[in-house]
Amino acid sequence: MSELITNIVAGPGGVMTDEVGVVTGELTLATEPAGDGTVRLRVQYLGAEEWYTVTGATVPVTDPAQALHALAVGLLNRPEG
Repeated sequence: MSELITNIVAGPGGVMTDEVGVVTGELTLATEPAGDGTVRLRVQYLGAEEWYTVTGATVPVTDPAQALHALAVGLLNRPEG
């Protein structure tokens, strides 16, 4: 699998990251193989150099549907906000 990159605009509440908390505004989203059998999502501010890991968005890739479901759960299940 190769890296996929798309520019996005974060929705209400922004995107939670492991490194710096919430990021908002115009972002670049990368979906990339991590090299250990997982895929992760990372974001950066549009035009910036620093990348941040999207919280809850690193999943093992064995079955594409299972990986997509795990990513959706990690992104959407936020009982603490």
